[in-house]
Amino acid sequence: MRFQHKSIIVTGAGSGIGRAAATLFAAEGGRVVCADQTEGADATATAILDAGGTAETIRMDAGREEDVQRTVALALERFGGLDIIFANAGISGGMANIFDTDVTLITEVLRVNLIGPYLAIKHAAPEIAKRGQGAIILTASVAGIRSGAGSPAYSASKAGVINLAKTAAQQLSGSGVRVNAICPGLTETGMTKPTFDYAREAGKMDRVGRLNPLRRGAQPEELARVALFLASDDASYVNGQAIAVDGGLSSSHPVTKQEYGRTAV
Repeated sequence: MRFQHKSIIVTGAGSGIGRAAATLFAAEGGRVVCADQTEGADATATAILDAGGTAETIRMDAGREEDVQRTVALALERFGGLDIIFANAGISGGMANIFDTDVTLITEVLRVNLIGPYLAIKHAAPEIAKRGQGAIILTASVAGIRSGAGSPAYSASKAGVINLAKTAAQQLSGSGVRVNAICPGLTETGMTKPTFDYAREAGKMDRVGRLNPLRRGAQPEELARVALFLASDDASYVNGQAIAVDGGLSSSHPVTKQEYGRTAV
């Protein structure tokens, strides 16, 4: 019960990594505000309540300052303070290249994916600091580490999130608030559902995640567990880091792969 009596906000809690994290936080005693633009947040909160946990729900746009303020205020009102925020909400922005990406699209991707975590830090950190210690976790991506894992708009937004985690950790020096990011690889979420559905229908699941050493995609719970570790006292000396959770994908530059027992052509 690492999060007994802790007040926690999870954005993007309506599905995928956010839903998995909210559920796991609650299972370990956390009191969770499930925030999302969709009714999926209601379903997540209902599942938590049905399992005997504590949850509130709120509809919010992660990139809209007024919504972030309302979400933090809800946690303060219902749970008497704030200990942890997992700024997980994000959008993909498609796969267009630089020259085919409309400025309106990249602006929206940056608004949600980068300004959203910035607003989470801006409004949650002062409240968490009042507790004397706490944690902020941001969802970045392996696409933010190097090219080849996402569109230019998405990749740029997630690179910004990685730097934001490092910068915020420094600017919160002495507050007791730790800031870290997780960098998921290919994970089965609402965002990637079409890819996984197609692979299953076509009998090509063996090709999903084939470029990483584990040769598979991830499930949301695998990412959520890392977020929970970073939020917990188990990670009390981990700060300003971006942790890749990608099956080993980002551990190497592209090379001719050495297969077990033979050389790949």
